[in-house]
Amino acid sequence: HYILNLILLYRNAFFYAALALPALGLTVWSHSYHQSKFFNSSRGIAGYVYSTAADITSYFGLRTENDSLVKENMRLRHLLFNAQKSHLFPKDTIPYSYSIINAHLIKNSFSLPRNYLTINRGKQHGVVRDMGVITQQGILGIVENTSSRFATVQSILNTQSSINAKIKHTQYFGSLIWDSRDYNVVQLIDVPRLVPLKIGDTIVTGGMSSIFPENIPIGIIKSHKLDISGSFYRIDVALFTDMTHIKNVYLIQNHHKEEIKALEAKTPNE
Repeated sequence: HYILNLILLYRNAFFYAALALPALGLTVWSHSYHQSKFFNSSRGIAGYVYSTAADITSYFGLRTENDSLVKENMRLRHLLFNAQKSHLFPKDTIPYSYSIINAHLIKNSFSLPRNYLTINRGKQHGVVRDMGVITQQGILGIVENTSSRFATVQSILNTQSSINAKIKHTQYFGSLIWDSRDYNVVQLIDVPRLVPLKIGDTIVTGGMSSIFPENIPIGIIKSHKLDISGSFYRIDVALFTDMTHIKNVYLIQNHHKEEIKALEAKTPNE
């Protein structure tokens, strides 16, 4: 009953459409010019629809593609860290064995004297205290506390942070600290004054601890000067990592760390 009333109400429109559509079809198919215009318009509309559909599919596929890239980076870093010293030792006797865990940053801090970050991985994912944390560009910090599903990371932008670092392609080491003045710049101290330095030289991890493998990028020398004693440099290092814009991170686990720490604890340090 409702449908019949609807047809009666709009009977003129239906009648017009019944006449117009066949007439339009006859016009298009009887004239090559109109036929060409019709098909070109159809292709344009279809192209727009397909393009829009592809964009939508691509957008929703970004998460999957990003996760795939993170896993590939994790795999490559695992190979790199475990291969760095392999040429120095007989096969199957490499002294360090590293594995990598990927995570997402869920809280960031970079404007306080003691900055911490929170990641979405915890004990159930294999995260433990003192694991090194890096980004695609360079180091980020060290795991301090863990819960079942989350962990907090002491940022390199923390006045309590001290990380072994060196000038790339040399064996000149120092301690990487932060003076809390600029979140883009950290300081490398205790580098002897006899070391030849150049603005733009690359600073990397030194590998003298059980936390970070050797040669992970940190930044470049921005400026340098001698300390009060005149014996050591104080070097400003511009960070590779943009500390204000971090999403994906990687945690480094050294499977020999506990053995190394236990041995060092038995060794007198006077």
